[in-house]
Amino acid sequence: MRWLTKFIYYKVLGWKVTGFSDFDSVKKAVLIAVPHTSWHDFYIGVLLRSVIDIETNYIGKKGLFKFPYGWFFKALGGAPVERRRNENQVDAIARLFQEKQVFRMTMAPEGTRKKVEEWRTGFYYISKAANVPIIMFTLDFENKRNHFSEPFYPTTDKEADFKFMKAFYKGIKGKVPEYS
Repeated sequence: MRWLTKFIYYKVLGWKVTGFSDFDSVKKAVLIAVPHTSWHDFYIGVLLRSVIDIETNYIGKKGLFKFPYGWFFKALGGAPVERRRNENQVDAIARLFQEKQVFRMTMAPEGTRKKVEEWRTGFYYISKAANVPIIMFTLDFENKRNHFSEPFYPTTDKEADFKFMKAFYKGIKGKVPEYS
């Protein structure tokens, strides 16, 4: 099946992968995809994880993982999160990292496909709480490229960290360029 996803990704769609590639050395991480401007990002991401042969996950509320669709969401890497009473979402997700041997959670920090000025910060605090790196990757439709950063551990300077991460994406255009 992997040969088929490679054929579609590389030959049919004309995409390429660049940057960091030693995912065997990073079993746990928060992967952030930017810019998130279209539903097309989903299938590019699904193809990409097969092409580079890594297990990735996303989170969803526990109710999504019930019959009849639960098997489908789990097969795509979904992990159910049930918030405990008086527990915030960051702590609930950080606990998933502790419970699993391999957990690479993919998120879109923009939180929507529309144009945003400020990213949501949950991914950042999850990375810090779980003590795992952030790996940035592009959804660069202009150049048909997914470019990965080296793993980055957040510091105590949130402002500088966000400046650093946003610089990685400077000039990258999504499927809908005006939302980038």
